[in-house]
Amino acid sequence: MNQLNAILHHRATLATLEVTVLWSVVTILLYWLVKYFYKKLPRWWTAPLILTPVLLIAITILSHTDYTVYIAGTHWLVVLLGPATVAFAVPIYRQRALVHRYWKTLIVGVVFGSGVSIASAWMLATTLGLSGNLRLSLLPRSISTPFAMTVSGEIGGIPELTAIFVIITGIVGASFGESVLYILPLRSALARGSSFGMGAHVLGSKKAHEIGPEEGAVAGLVMVLTGIFNVLAAPLLELVLKTQG
Repeated sequence: MNQLNAILHHRATLATLEVTVLWSVVTILLYWLVKYFYKKLPRWWTAPLILTPVLLIAITILSHTDYTVYIAGTHWLVVLLGPATVAFAVPIYRQRALVHRYWKTLIVGVVFGSGVSIASAWMLATTLGLSGNLRLSLLPRSISTPFAMTVSGEIGGIPELTAIFVIITGIVGASFGESVLYILPLRSALARGSSFGMGAHVLGSKKAHEIGPEEGAVAGLVMVLTGIFNVLAAPLLELVLKTQG
């Protein structure tokens, strides 16, 4: 009986290892192929952050692979978001001159922008009739994925669902952000870059770099500072939400 259990355990371990290797290879290989394709055809819809998930969803559907199977095989990639979050300290250090020059404006902008973002997400969830975990998952939609998933887990949301909301927000912001800038009276690089960094995080920062180097630098900095602020404010937000509940 013990020998049978050992054999079954061994087979289960091998099956888990096969799933991990298979879907990890598929995910990483597909990402690099899409990244190469994006260099050849740089469009918002060919960005790896957008196209890779779409193709992975198509592959899992065609192969009749359940989401739980896929995430079990690639969970270690999600874990790497932790070190990625710490690595965001690098761009802050590189842009320390901007921080020193505009620190008051950046603090006010990050705090106010985060408040508006959370409030608008709450109203959007109310309008769409979302409640519970879905509503909480939508709240951190305007910060970059590593920070957003951390905040979502802190306040009771579903981190994986939050990641989807983050991508959708980034796509919309990067697609229509430049058009909005023509309407709004924003002329300085600080204002234009901050709008992209706050409203569309990674994709917005990429779009800001296309407008100008200073806009891109500001957008990246605001994106990181907003993420850090929201992570630090997550316990307070959780307390407020519990009070409201």
